[in-house]
Amino acid sequence: MGFTVGEHSARHMRRILRIYLASWGLARLTHAAELALTELVANVVRHVPGRACSVLILCGPEGLRVEVTDCCPDPVRAARCDGAALGDGGRGLLLVEAVTDRWGVEPTAGGKTVWFECDAPLRHETARRRTGHGQKSL
Repeated sequence: MGFTVGEHSARHMRRILRIYLASWGLARLTHAAELALTELVANVVRHVPGRACSVLILCGPEGLRVEVTDCCPDPVRAARCDGAALGDGGRGLLLVEAVTDRWGVEPTAGGKTVWFECDAPLRHETARRRTGHGQKSL
């Protein structure tokens, strides 16, 4: 999907992502994936001239991959922990790193793709929770 994003675009993209995750049986990934997507979209809003990007949401047996591609060749930078820890910004990619299993940046012909992946819950763990096996009783 191609977008020109604004300050409220992340809300709509989170809703789309939530629908996909529910239909794929990956609702447990919703909070982490929504937060990571919000941060990637915020980076486009703040740093990409024209705010144009495309978003690709992929799902497979191993989990979720979300890619945000823009036309700005400037690199993304993860914030460093320093004396400005209470500042208003600069921690978005640290959040992405904290809530996802993997993330990265790949250069494209005219810009870059920033992506993240969230692993699917193990199938045997999901089945065990449904049947109640392996759960402690209180």
